[in-house]
Amino acid sequence: MRYAVIAEAYEKIEATTKRLEMTDLLVNLLKNTPKEIINKVVYLTQGKIYPDFVNLEIGVAEKLAIKALARASGRKESEIEEDVKKTGDIGETAQNFITNKKQVTFFQQPLTVQRVYEILDKMARTSGSGAVDLKMALLAGLLADATPKEAKYIMRTVTGNLRLGIADMTVLDALAIAYGGGKENRGYLERAYNVSSDLGRVAKVVAEKGLEGVKKFEISVGEPIRAMLCERLSSPEEILEKLGGKCIAEYKYDGERIQAHKKSDEVTLFSRRLENISSQYPDAVELLKKYVNAKDSILEAECVAIDPDTGEMRPFQELMHRRRKYGIEKAMEEYPVSLFMFDALYVDGKDLTLEPCPIRRQALEKIIGESERVQIAKCIIADNVKELEMFFLEAIEEGCEGLVCKSMAKDSVYQAGARGWLWIKYKRDYKSEMTDTVDLVVVGAFHGRGRRAGTYGALLLAAYNPEKDVFETVTKCGTGFTDEDLAKLPKMLQKHKIAHKHSRVQSIIEADVWFEPVVVIEILGAEITLSPVHVCAIDVIRKGSGLAIRFPRFTRNYRLDKGAEDATTVEEIVGMYRSQLKKIVE
Repeated sequence: MRYAVIAEAYEKIEATTKRLEMTDLLVNLLKNTPKEIINKVVYLTQGKIYPDFVNLEIGVAEKLAIKALARASGRKESEIEEDVKKTGDIGETAQNFITNKKQVTFFQQPLTVQRVYEILDKMARTSGSGAVDLKMALLAGLLADATPKEAKYIMRTVTGNLRLGIADMTVLDALAIAYGGGKENRGYLERAYNVSSDLGRVAKVVAEKGLEGVKKFEISVGEPIRAMLCERLSSPEEILEKLGGKCIAEYKYDGERIQAHKKSDEVTLFSRRLENISSQYPDAVELLKKYVNAKDSILEAECVAIDPDTGEMRPFQELMHRRRKYGIEKAMEEYPVSLFMFDALYVDGKDLTLEPCPIRRQALEKIIGESERVQIAKCIIADNVKELEMFFLEAIEEGCEGLVCKSMAKDSVYQAGARGWLWIKYKRDYKSEMTDTVDLVVVGAFHGRGRRAGTYGALLLAAYNPEKDVFETVTKCGTGFTDEDLAKLPKMLQKHKIAHKHSRVQSIIEADVWFEPVVVIEILGAEITLSPVHVCAIDVIRKGSGLAIRFPRFTRNYRLDKGAEDATTVEEIVGMYRSQLKKIVE
């Protein structure tokens, strides 16, 4: 298959902001893709060569990409750098310079998808001395054989800026239409994706074996299951009513949620964003090897920093000192961790995700040998308001954030990749007006003035609407940023910068700069109000009005552990607003 076919499709997809049109174009591309390479085409369309959990990135910095383009086009690096400043897009610059390249390539070979993929794979696996030169030579070789349009998308792919605006759910829609008998069957593909986190594998199974193959899709140790998420409520009365009068109430520890995969003596840890973080927590890996009494298992735990002198739990911010590449040994000494196990998703060949919560808890209790540093999350079965409230206060006293209240019903399965009312968060902060922080997605920015000239004066932030799979603006925040933050933000956001509002962003406000919805930051506001300019929950409370966060302030917490779809939801913002109204009435 010629790579030009992909580049042509990408150009058309990029030109539209209409979701249905995007899906149709993607369906057409997938139908024209040979089944044996459909997984590779899906990865490339995601802007990668493997699923996130593989931890293999192409890793080409813009400077190296410019050197490769200079070699392939016969032009000076300074000329290319100047053009990148004008276009703001290395891909567009590559298209310009390959169109007008000074040197003719003899024996130019048309690029195939297989060749492009193999070269990118080789680049990703190249390390050690001479790696930079080899990567540049490989990339220059690809660009020398590329058409201008192919060069544009190759360059964007290697620098991690494909910018197509295609969400995973759009790919699943397209696969369902192309090979799964229609969009109405997307649920089966979504389930397969949620238990494997591998869109390429799902694509290959549905293309080669059809819907029946997808229905038989199995969990595999080593492939992370997408995390089940909580809803939130602000009172024990509401929680018990929602959960049928009875629930399992567990401590909500202030740590990093991890998913531990154990295969014999090999343990791999994944973050909630599906990154392999085993190297950052070698002590946690050893604890799991020692205290999990199962040959193969997939378990969930909260990894919490502890004070080595007192054994007391430390806040999440201190644990983040462990998220580093170097100095791990020293960090282990300064910030040792304890593991609080809270779910069992797979044990010795048995898929537990379709079992109710109490059965999963029993399975967990059977295989964990508890110690000072490995424990099962503390819980009670609560069926009255006073009992739940007292346990909540106890959790706060112990240094936890609050509780997670879980359904005990027969249908209390593990909803991989979904947010539902089977798990409900009950946190201390919800008891007063907007003292609870929210995690919002950066979707745009406004140019700074005066002291902030040359950086961003404020960020446009959005909440996630899972029903529509879009991000709806809820506030504009310019407070709480230090000089260090103001210098850091443009660099951090540059790779996500796009020319127009993203297709998944809903906004009436026109930002000076638009971004892909990727970066999540934590915000604290004074209150939630009705808004004529923000579209979060538009028409839900009052016709023509959305909800906005008043007087927002950045807490300086970059939520690197969260993906955009893990951000605070529109429904949660509505719940917080209604909770405020109740307090005003009271």
